[in-house]
Amino acid sequence: MTGTWWWDLLIGLAVALVVCWLLLVAALAVARPRGGLLRDSLRLLPDMLRLVRRLAADSTLPRGIRVRLGLLLAYLAFPIDLIPDFIPVLGYADDAIVVAVVLRSVVRRAGLPAVERHWPGTPEGFAALVRLTRLDRH
Repeated sequence: MTGTWWWDLLIGLAVALVVCWLLLVAALAVARPRGGLLRDSLRLLPDMLRLVRRLAADSTLPRGIRVRLGLLLAYLAFPIDLIPDFIPVLGYADDAIVVAVVLRSVVRRAGLPAVERHWPGTPEGFAALVRLTRLDRH
């Protein structure tokens, strides 16, 4: 009787993890940039990573924002992708999508000028970042 209880627990945990992963994949699919913005996000990813690092190091920003950005950097450094690369479109774009979603939340709290102050790329790249993260709506 004791052995079946452990199996039930392990199977339940495995099913819960799979369901959570599927929900996360669905959320990323909904949040992904449409049309040419996905291509822009992949092109801007190196500048976005430098931006995240600079924002995380800015002591003038609230601690909650810096913690969120630090967790994002840890996620990006982790060698195992949330969505495997063999999944079409999302497999290669998951990092760019996650960065865009986190930056959107950072701007809601810190403001667009803080992001612009730390932007390492070109003005055209910043304009693409604003479109990509829908920051122009705030």
